[in-house]
Parts: sequence; C-alpha cells; structure tokens
Amino acid sequence: MLVLSEEDVRRSVDMPAAIGAVRRAFERLSSGRARVPVRQALGGEGGDVLFMPGRLDGPARIGAKAVSVYPGNADRGLAPVNAALLLVDPETGRARALLAANHLTALRTGAASGVATDLLAREDASVLALFGAGTQARTQLEAVAAVRELTEVRVVSRGGDSARRLARERSGAGLRIRAVDEPVDALRGADIVVAATDSSSPVFAGRDVEPGAHVNGVGSYRPDMQEVDAALVGRATVVVDERNAVLEEAGDLIVPIRAGEFSAEEIHAEIGEVAAGDAPGRTGREEVTFFKSVGNVVQDLAGGGWPWRARGSGGSGRGSRCSSAAVAA
Repeated sequence: MLVLSEEDVRRSVDMPAAIGAVRRAFERLSSGRARVPVRQALGGEGGDVLFMPGRLDGPARIGAKAVSVYPGNADRGLAPVNAALLLVDPETGRARALLAANHLTALRTGAASGVATDLLAREDASVLALFGAGTQARTQLEAVAAVRELTEVRVVSRGGDSARRLARERSGAGLRIRAVDEPVDALRGADIVVAATDSSSPVFAGRDVEPGAHVNGVGSYRPDMQEVDAALVGRATVVVDERNAVLEEAGDLIVPIRAGEFSAEEIHAEIGEVAAGDAPGRTGREEVTFFKSVGNVVQDLAGGGWPWRARGSGGSGRGSRCSSAAVAA
C-alpha cells in the first residue's frame, strides 16, 4: 500500500486541475454515478471527527476519508483541520493508498467554489469579499482567481490580524488585497462573496449583498452553524453540492427552514445538475446566487485519485503536475 505525504499530494495536482476534477465528480454525483452515505460525525473534546465513505464511478474509485475539525488547535500551533484519505481497489477490495489529506481537503473545498463561481457568477465579476483568512480562505481565493479575473479582494476576519496577514502575503501582480474591518464595507461593490469561517452565527447581513452577486458558503457544516443568514437565503437562487447532505448538515439552510423562512423545495439545483446542463445557472444580471457546500467525499476521490496513480505507475510523485484532463479522466 502506498502512503503519500502532504508534499506528495501538493506536488501532484494544482487548482485548475482540481476544479476540473471536482466539476466532473459533481456531475457524476448528481447523475447517480456515485454512492455517498451521509457522513457520520463523532464529537471529541475540542471539535468534531467526520467519517466519509463513498464510491465514484467512471472510473470506479472507492474510499473513505476521516477529517477532524478542532478550531482550538490554532492556539496550540496545530492545524485546525486534519484529514486522511484511504483508497481501496474496486476490483479486489485491497487498500491501495493512504493519503495525508490536509492539503487535499483545502484544495477540493476551494475547487468546489471554483466550479460554482465559474457556473454562477457574472462573467465580468472582479471584486471578491472574503470572510475568513485561514487555510480554507487561501484556497478559496486561489480557486476564485482561477475562474474570474479579480482586480480587488477585501478580507474580513475575527479580530482582523489574520486578514491583514493574508493581505500582505497575497497582494501583488495587479491584484489589490486589503483587510476590511466592517462586513458592509467588504460587501459594497463586491460581485463575489465567500464565507469560509468556523462561525456559528452569520458573518454578514444578507441584505447588504449587492444585486447580481454570487455567494459561496463553505464554512458551516453542522445544523447549529450558520455563516449566512436567512435574508440572503430568501433572496437568492440556492444551489447546493448535494440535497440530502445539506438538509442534514447545513445550518445555513436548516435554520431558515425550521423558522418557516425557506423550504427544501426552494433549492434550485445541485451544482452537478448545473454543470451537466440539466438545470439552468444564472438567468439574470441582477440575480443573487448562493452555493452552499458541506463537502462531499466525491471531491476527495476525484482529487485524491491522481497522486497514487502517478506514484503507482512508476512516477516519483514529485516535481510534476498533472493536467486538468488527466485528473478528471
């Protein structure tokens, strides 16, 4: 069995490749070419441990991911999110590879927003309001920048220090990135919005989102977490990664549903249906769109399949990147 490090994975696939892989994975998920039980969560002393098995067809990949989310790790100098992915040979049932999956988790989560932004944001969208400044926020920025030509990014974080640090790290090459203290100031004129935080309460007011903006919500993953408020959900065309999963886990939708302010029937489509052309995406310039993702193991199976194949076929897994087509095949 191959055991692949974070560096092996990091050098084997880049963001454009991941976006292509995740798009095709979502298409397969929505067309019934994947089997994904709702993930199981076990609470720990300082966070959650999530177990996510699944099968992705065309070609067949079977695996299971374990990911822990411990926000307090940041105070210990440790990563808040830690993950591993086990891949199983679909013909023999033998364990084929074990991947350290911290980078893969951030990469595939960013890639999901890249897919949604490409399909739902206006073609001329260029200003991003980014809520959160951790590892997830960095790959969100990378993914959005891969599908839209950004000219400005406003970053908001709790306390502001991490936002200022991210702005210093990523500014340059014609892209203006600045930390912003007030959510309303970040949203003013923004045509793409990303929420990538561990907040249990909304991080901005939905009424302040500009007409025509596209919003990605990727941080909340429990029924009691709500990064995005009911006002935004009520005014937006809502697209999700998977209906069953968000109705079990996504507080952004569950809270307004329980309050009678939204209904499951108002979910417009899964992103895989939009990607395959089975459901329309944006239909008007002033339309607000909202993509809600709680994460799905098909994203990991799609992105995680390439590194072990590269190593298993005689490649070193180091120093080369695959193409989008290779990952998505």
